[in-house]
Amino acid sequence: MAILITKDTRVIVQGMSGRIGQFHTGEMIEAGTNVVGGVTPGRGGTTVLGRPVFDTVRDAVEATGADASLLFVPPAFAADAMMEAASAGIRTCVCVTDGLPAQDMMKVKRFLRHFPADHTMRLIGPNCAGIISPGIGFMGIMPPHIYTPGRVGIVGRSGTLGYEAASQMSALGIGVSSSIGIGGDPINGSSFRDILELFEKDPETDAVMMIGEIGGPQEAEAAGYVRDHMTKPVAAYVAGLSAPKGRKMGHAGAIISAFGESAQEKVEILQEAGITVAPNPSLMGETVARILGMKVAA
Repeated sequence: MAILITKDTRVIVQGMSGRIGQFHTGEMIEAGTNVVGGVTPGRGGTTVLGRPVFDTVRDAVEATGADASLLFVPPAFAADAMMEAASAGIRTCVCVTDGLPAQDMMKVKRFLRHFPADHTMRLIGPNCAGIISPGIGFMGIMPPHIYTPGRVGIVGRSGTLGYEAASQMSALGIGVSSSIGIGGDPINGSSFRDILELFEKDPETDAVMMIGEIGGPQEAEAAGYVRDHMTKPVAAYVAGLSAPKGRKMGHAGAIISAFGESAQEKVEILQEAGITVAPNPSLMGETVARILGMKVAA
């Protein structure tokens, strides 16, 4: 069972008519993703990559039955695009857009709370790599050729480190069930805990690799969930071991502002929860191999 995307998922791409949208949509189609259309205001009635383009998400949903959306929408309009998707009945939305103001994301989070539980849209991102289930499809900007189908889940704030983990695992003969990039902003749609809950329920995921970084409480919250609820082994890596307090490191959310937000403090919290932590990024694949009981060359 894939996490968040299956062969039956009907995907639309908001902003598909732009160059970036067209490039990544083409890769998604080539990888087998069921892309059924796009949305670009003012371009309704045209086609891109053989798929129809609509003026609104609601028009696209009504015409194609779409239940998932990927956003290539500029930061100034991304919040409205996410809320438009939720209002139109989209159930899974991935926003790769970087640079959204925190206040815009607070508005989106409040908006999503107004929907009943059985009609809530799951939001991944913003500022994320997206989601992929190798051999099934993906929604995002990741390079699909580095992912081998398998039974280990990946969830991370850093898209690049997620790619690196998948590549290292593939070199060791370890495949991926699904990889989810939750994004590096301080306010995002889905947390580590949210995705860990999905992996815990997934019968085709045997273990999980979690990739965190400095800043924010999400890794500590995930550690508590793993300790109290996870029956599957979890490995982790935390980026930023050398970052001093108050230093911002790439992502908007990667800044240490309180106790428990430094990389070393997070490593200790994760280890206390029984999570095996890779000491550096070059050992992420080997760490996964060890929690699976595989022999790793010294």
